[in-house]
Amino acid sequence: MSVSHSIIASGTLYIVSAPSGAGKTSLLKALLENAQGIGLSVSHTTRTQRPGEQDGVHYHFVASAKFIEMVDQGEFLEHATVFDNHYGTSQSAVMALLASGQDVILEIDWQGAQQVRAHFPQAVGIFILPPSKEALRQRLTGRGQDDTSIIDRRMRDAEAEMSHFLDFDYVLVNDDFATALEALRVIVASQRLAVTRQKIALRSLTDSLLV
Repeated sequence: MSVSHSIIASGTLYIVSAPSGAGKTSLLKALLENAQGIGLSVSHTTRTQRPGEQDGVHYHFVASAKFIEMVDQGEFLEHATVFDNHYGTSQSAVMALLASGQDVILEIDWQGAQQVRAHFPQAVGIFILPPSKEALRQRLTGRGQDDTSIIDRRMRDAEAEMSHFLDFDYVLVNDDFATALEALRVIVASQRLAVTRQKIALRSLTDSLLV
Protein backbone atom coordinates (compact mmCIF):
# COMPACT_ATOMS: atom_id res chain seq x y z
CA MET A 1 0.00 0.00 0.00
CA SER A 2 1.40 3.37 -1.02
CA VAL A 3 1.64 6.17 1.53
CA SER A 4 1.32 9.86 0.70
CA HIS A 5 4.68 11.60 1.16
CA SER A 6 2.93 14.88 2.02
CA ILE A 7 2.18 13.48 5.46
CA ILE A 8 5.81 14.20 6.41
CA ALA A 9 5.22 17.95 6.05
CA SER A 10 3.32 17.90 9.35
CA GLY A 11 5.47 15.72 11.60
CA THR A 12 8.93 14.21 11.23
CA LEU A 13 9.33 10.45 11.15
CA TYR A 14 12.49 9.20 12.88
CA ILE A 15 13.91 5.72 12.42
CA VAL A 16 16.22 4.73 15.28
CA SER A 17 18.17 1.47 15.00
CA ALA A 18 20.94 -0.19 16.99
CA PRO A 19 22.18 -3.65 17.90
CA SER A 20 20.69 -5.18 21.02
CA GLY A 21 22.61 -3.85 24.03
CA ALA A 22 23.72 -0.55 22.49
CA GLY A 23 21.43 1.43 24.80
CA LYS A 24 18.85 2.53 22.24
CA THR A 25 15.81 2.01 24.47
CA SER A 26 17.37 3.83 27.44
CA LEU A 27 18.39 6.79 25.28
CA LEU A 28 14.95 7.12 23.72
CA LYS A 29 13.26 6.89 27.12
CA ALA A 30 15.47 9.71 28.43
CA LEU A 31 14.85 11.78 25.29
CA LEU A 32 11.08 11.50 25.60
CA GLU A 33 10.94 12.30 29.32
CA ASN A 34 11.18 16.06 28.73
CA ALA A 35 10.47 16.34 25.01
CA GLN A 36 7.33 17.94 23.60
CA GLY A 37 5.56 17.00 20.38
CA ILE A 38 7.38 13.71 19.88
CA GLY A 39 6.46 10.16 20.77
CA LEU A 40 7.45 6.55 20.31
CA SER A 41 5.38 4.38 18.01
CA VAL A 42 4.04 1.32 19.85
CA SER A 43 4.77 -1.80 17.80
CA HIS A 44 2.78 -5.01 17.55
CA THR A 45 4.61 -8.18 18.55
CA THR A 46 4.04 -11.88 18.98
CA ARG A 47 6.66 -12.29 21.67
CA THR A 48 5.71 -13.15 25.24
CA GLN A 49 4.82 -10.23 27.49
CA ARG A 50 7.52 -9.72 30.12
CA PRO A 51 6.94 -8.83 33.79
CA GLY A 52 6.23 -5.12 34.17
CA GLU A 53 5.24 -4.62 30.53
CA GLN A 54 1.83 -3.21 29.70
CA ASP A 55 -0.15 -4.07 26.60
CA GLY A 56 -0.61 -0.95 24.47
CA VAL A 57 2.18 0.88 26.29
CA HIS A 58 5.33 -1.13 25.64
CA TYR A 59 3.89 -3.22 22.79
CA HIS A 60 0.60 -4.36 21.37
CA PHE A 61 0.87 -8.08 22.20
CA VAL A 62 -0.94 -10.24 19.65
CA ALA A 63 -1.12 -13.92 18.72
CA SER A 64 0.80 -15.15 15.67
CA ALA A 65 -2.41 -15.81 13.76
CA LYS A 66 -3.60 -12.23 14.33
CA PHE A 67 -0.24 -10.83 13.29
CA ILE A 68 -0.24 -12.81 10.04
CA GLU A 69 -3.78 -11.61 9.34
CA MET A 70 -2.64 -8.00 9.77
CA VAL A 71 0.28 -8.60 7.39
CA ASP A 72 -2.07 -10.07 4.77
CA GLN A 73 -4.36 -7.04 5.09
CA GLY A 74 -1.46 -4.63 4.58
CA GLU A 75 -1.85 -2.99 7.98
CA PHE A 76 1.89 -2.71 8.72
CA LEU A 77 4.21 0.02 7.53
CA GLU A 78 7.01 -2.44 8.21
CA HIS A 79 7.33 -5.83 9.83
CA ALA A 80 10.15 -8.23 10.59
CA THR A 81 11.07 -11.39 12.45
CA VAL A 82 13.63 -10.94 15.23
CA PHE A 83 14.79 -13.80 17.46
CA ASP A 84 11.87 -15.95 16.21
CA ASN A 85 9.27 -13.31 17.12
CA HIS A 86 7.30 -11.04 14.80
CA TYR A 87 7.28 -7.24 15.11
CA GLY A 88 5.31 -4.70 13.10
CA THR A 89 4.46 -0.98 12.94
CA SER A 90 0.86 0.06 12.34
CA GLN A 91 0.69 2.21 9.24
CA SER A 92 -2.58 3.94 10.16
CA ALA A 93 -1.36 4.84 13.67
CA VAL A 94 1.86 6.44 12.37
CA MET A 95 0.06 8.37 9.62
CA ALA A 96 -2.48 9.76 12.10
CA LEU A 97 0.25 11.00 14.45
CA LEU A 98 2.26 12.62 11.67
CA ALA A 99 -0.84 14.30 10.25
CA SER A 100 -1.57 15.82 13.67
CA GLY A 101 1.89 17.45 13.71
CA GLN A 102 3.45 14.93 16.08
CA ASP A 103 7.00 13.72 15.51
CA VAL A 104 7.15 9.93 15.61
CA ILE A 105 10.05 7.62 16.49
CA LEU A 106 10.20 4.09 15.14
CA GLU A 107 12.50 1.87 17.18
CA ILE A 108 13.18 -0.80 14.55
CA ASP A 109 16.01 -2.78 12.95
CA TRP A 110 17.73 -2.07 9.63
CA GLN A 111 15.35 -4.32 7.68
CA GLY A 112 12.35 -2.42 8.99
CA ALA A 113 14.15 0.83 8.22
CA GLN A 114 14.48 -0.16 4.57
CA GLN A 115 10.77 -0.94 4.35
CA VAL A 116 9.82 2.40 5.94
CA ARG A 117 12.17 4.36 3.67
CA ALA A 118 10.43 2.82 0.65
CA HIS A 119 7.24 4.62 1.77
CA PHE A 120 8.78 7.63 3.54
CA PRO A 121 12.08 8.61 1.90
CA GLN A 122 12.09 11.81 3.98
CA ALA A 123 12.29 9.83 7.24
CA VAL A 124 15.34 10.69 9.36
CA GLY A 125 17.51 7.66 10.16
CA ILE A 126 19.61 7.50 13.34
CA PHE A 127 21.91 4.59 14.14
CA ILE A 128 23.37 4.00 17.60
CA LEU A 129 26.67 2.12 17.96
CA PRO A 130 28.31 0.70 21.10
CA PRO A 131 31.86 1.90 21.87
CA SER A 132 33.28 -1.62 21.32
CA LYS A 133 32.34 -5.28 20.97
CA GLU A 134 33.60 -5.90 24.49
CA ALA A 135 31.32 -3.21 25.90
CA LEU A 136 28.38 -4.61 23.96
CA ARG A 137 28.91 -8.15 25.28
CA GLN A 138 29.34 -6.80 28.80
CA ARG A 139 26.04 -4.93 28.57
CA LEU A 140 24.22 -8.00 27.25
CA THR A 141 25.69 -10.18 29.98
CA GLY A 142 24.91 -7.60 32.66
CA ARG A 143 21.19 -7.83 31.93
CA GLY A 144 21.14 -11.31 33.45
CA GLN A 145 18.27 -12.31 31.16
CA ASP A 146 19.96 -14.65 28.69
CA ASP A 147 22.30 -17.62 28.76
CA THR A 148 25.64 -17.76 26.93
CA SER A 149 24.24 -19.30 23.75
CA ILE A 150 21.65 -16.55 23.36
CA ILE A 151 24.23 -13.84 24.05
CA ASP A 152 26.52 -15.37 21.41
CA ARG A 153 23.63 -15.29 18.96
CA ARG A 154 22.86 -11.66 19.82
CA MET A 155 26.50 -10.76 19.23
CA ARG A 156 26.43 -12.38 15.78
CA ASP A 157 23.20 -10.58 14.96
CA ALA A 158 24.70 -7.32 16.26
CA GLU A 159 27.52 -7.53 13.72
CA ALA A 160 25.02 -8.00 10.91
CA GLU A 161 22.94 -5.07 12.21
CA MET A 162 25.93 -2.74 12.59
CA SER A 163 27.10 -3.41 9.04
CA HIS A 164 24.17 -1.27 7.83
CA PHE A 165 24.97 1.91 9.78
CA LEU A 166 25.94 3.75 6.57
CA ASP A 167 22.33 3.51 5.41
CA PHE A 168 21.34 6.07 8.07
CA ASP A 169 21.56 9.87 8.19
CA TYR A 170 23.14 10.14 11.65
CA VAL A 171 25.38 7.84 13.69
CA LEU A 172 25.87 8.12 17.46
CA VAL A 173 28.32 6.19 19.63
CA ASN A 174 26.81 5.46 23.05
CA ASP A 175 29.99 5.49 25.10
CA ASP A 176 29.03 8.23 27.54
CA PHE A 177 25.24 8.21 28.03
CA ALA A 178 24.86 11.94 28.69
CA THR A 179 26.87 12.85 25.58
CA ALA A 180 24.89 10.47 23.37
CA LEU A 181 21.61 11.80 24.76
CA GLU A 182 22.59 15.39 24.06
CA ALA A 183 23.53 14.45 20.49
CA LEU A 184 20.11 12.85 20.06
CA ARG A 185 18.42 16.03 21.32
CA VAL A 186 20.48 18.15 18.93
CA ILE A 187 19.37 16.04 15.96
CA VAL A 188 15.70 16.51 16.85
CA ALA A 189 16.18 20.24 17.42
CA SER A 190 18.00 20.71 14.11
CA GLN A 191 15.28 18.88 12.20
CA ARG A 192 12.65 21.17 13.68
CA LEU A 193 14.62 24.21 12.49
CA ALA A 194 14.80 22.92 8.92
CA VAL A 195 13.12 25.06 6.27
CA THR A 196 10.67 22.29 5.41
CA ARG A 197 9.26 22.49 8.95
CA GLN A 198 9.74 26.21 9.61
CA LYS A 199 8.02 27.42 6.45
CA ILE A 200 4.81 25.88 7.78
CA ALA A 201 5.17 26.82 11.44
CA LEU A 202 6.24 30.41 10.67
CA ARG A 203 4.00 31.06 7.68
CA SER A 204 2.15 33.99 9.25
CA LEU A 205 5.41 35.63 10.40
CA THR A 206 7.21 35.25 7.07
CA ASP A 207 4.14 36.48 5.18
CA SER A 208 4.12 39.65 7.29
CA LEU A 209 7.88 40.17 6.92
CA LEU A 210 7.83 39.81 3.15
CA VAL A 211 4.89 42.08 2.38
